Amino acid sequence: MKANVGGLDRAARLVIAAGAVYLFFTGERPNWEYGALAAGVILGLTAITGFCPLYRLIGVNTCRKKSA
Repeated sequence: MKANVGGLDRAARLVIAAGAVYLFFTGERPNWEYGALAAGVILGLTAITGFCPLYRLIGVNTCRKKSA
């Protein structure tokens, strides 16, 4: 797996993931709790690994290119 998620993108994903997991534990709407947890886990994993399968499918890469 080649990284395709850049630094700013990773930070944003971590913040959103933390918020979504927080909603799971404090949510008052039972229908939204598990969706928030799933979104938080997916965003957290893609932020930690630096790889997003959806980005690969649509050809997006937010990583900076390394100069030779």
